[in-house]
Amino acid sequence: MVYVITGANRGIGLELCPQVKERGDEVVAVCRHRSADLDKLGARVIDGVDVRNLDDVRRLREQLDGTKIDVLINVAGILSNQQLGKIDEPAIEAIRAQFEVNALGPVLVTQALMDLLHKGSKVGIITSRMGSIADNGSGGSYGYRMSKAAVNAAGKSLAIDLEPRGISVVLLHPGYVRTDMTGGSGGIDPEEAARGLLARLDDLSLETTGSFWHQNGEQLPW
Repeated sequence: MVYVITGANRGIGLELCPQVKERGDEVVAVCRHRSADLDKLGARVIDGVDVRNLDDVRRLREQLDGTKIDVLINVAGILSNQQLGKIDEPAIEAIRAQFEVNALGPVLVTQALMDLLHKGSKVGIITSRMGSIADNGSGGSYGYRMSKAAVNAAGKSLAIDLEPRGISVVLLHPGYVRTDMTGGSGGIDPEEAARGLLARLDDLSLETTGSFWHQNGEQLPW
């Protein structure tokens, strides 16, 4: 099987790569900037790809021409924290960037690679339970929450649009993971999160397409 993983140079994306390779599957690691840790894995790396940039995404499609993709995992994302009363011009730019990377990016990548997917292929989108409206009990984090709610909506539409082609889509919350994005804080390590994410992708089928899951197996509310 061939897995294409965006945001593969660090964090959860980086940890997914060796776990996929350990299964005997092929990894195509996609990122903006390759890292020494990624290069050590021996996976095929396609760097210079900013998922919000249409030209970069088109170039990714060209480099993957002829590749039969079994699993596409959209991991690339950014996080910044905007609080009420402090949403000024720089904060607005940070919110806009989160929308572009976190919500628009997976749509652009999936659209570009759509013809390389096939009946039985799977698309995973790494979102967050912070994008759940029903689960929001603490407020704040305006840009991140809105961008993740947006990608949840996009993922549901992708599931509907791709289902006739036999392609299933799932929205996945990795947990609160100790990565650079979270400043090293969190409740679980990337290794545990990646194992859970791959298990949820293994479980995904057309019967469960368009659903929203925690990597630990809990179905999450919208």
